[in-house]
Amino acid sequence: MPSTQKEPLYELLHHPHIWRACEQDNKIKAIPTGHKQLDSCLPGGGWPVDSLNEVLLDRRGQGELRLLLPLLVKLSSLDDDRCLIWIAPPWVPYAPALAAAGIDLTRLLIVHTQVEEEIMWATEQSLRSGSCAAVLSWSTRATAAGLRRLQLAAAEGGTLGVLFRPATTVAIASPAALRLLLNQTADGLVVKVLKSRGGKPVTVRLPLGATHTRDVASRFKTDS
Repeated sequence: MPSTQKEPLYELLHHPHIWRACEQDNKIKAIPTGHKQLDSCLPGGGWPVDSLNEVLLDRRGQGELRLLLPLLVKLSSLDDDRCLIWIAPPWVPYAPALAAAGIDLTRLLIVHTQVEEEIMWATEQSLRSGSCAAVLSWSTRATAAGLRRLQLAAAEGGTLGVLFRPATTVAIASPAALRLLLNQTADGLVVKVLKSRGGKPVTVRLPLGATHTRDVASRFKTDS
């Protein structure tokens, strides 16, 4: 089959509104997000492991760290030597705040680059290595082919990957196991589940503003 015919078929099969019975029947291996309201809406009860997950944002620093913090704390406390790697974060991480939140700093690795090709290469290699408990990566121009490579790398390495992308990509099909659209409000976070294997689209409100005395995002020094 010509490659020009493969792409439309791939886009169709991975459209978020298409349900596949095989995804419902297979047990989904997941790690709780740490937010009960969100876990109750996700097949498997949390972030799918061995998979690529996407978080879409109107702008960076919109509460994504508050959403991921419980996961990072849990993974950094596991009795293994796997690291947590952040690739091209838009902030300069503030170590004392990370430690105060409960993250083991000896597990944390940061990759600083603003070149998209380097971001995707580092993300793919980290996911495939099997030495990372989680890979967090901030991308602006990921291609369809690049996303497929990341999903395959996550499966091969048995690694949980989280890719942060602009909200403008919401209508573009993706092989990610889970896609979330995140918005920050005065009352907390609004998380829209765009796609979840074996699940349905749903919107969840997380009142993190009321339960967190300090905004996690504000604990990180920006480059500006």
